[in-house]
Amino acid sequence: MKPQEKARRLQLRQWRLRKKVVGTADRPRMSVKFTGAHIYVQFVDDLCGRTLASAGTRDKVAVGEQKGANGKAALVLGKRAAQNALAVGISQVVFDRSGARYHGKVKALADAAREGGLKF
Repeated sequence: MKPQEKARRLQLRQWRLRKKVVGTADRPRMSVKFTGAHIYVQFVDDLCGRTLASAGTRDKVAVGEQKGANGKAALVLGKRAAQNALAVGISQVVFDRSGARYHGKVKALADAAREGGLKF
């Protein structure tokens, strides 16, 4: 598959998901982005257009020795993201996987966030 076609299909998946997944102040959207080197998590209120809390593998506090965008770092980051969200007062979220399929790193991060106290 050509890189342009792969990017186009990812964009279509993202648009299709964003029509259904909307975050509010009571239940913000937990947006997850995986790059080749890092993982980022944001808790977004779409009605106001504000980021309420965030976490990422670039934070030294979040992952410690775990670096990169792998499954082990996703587990550590899921727990850290849940702690950040609970500190701000967020307990329920809507999960936005940003077009990624729900297995591997995405599933590990979501399970760790649930284990950390978030309700999906």
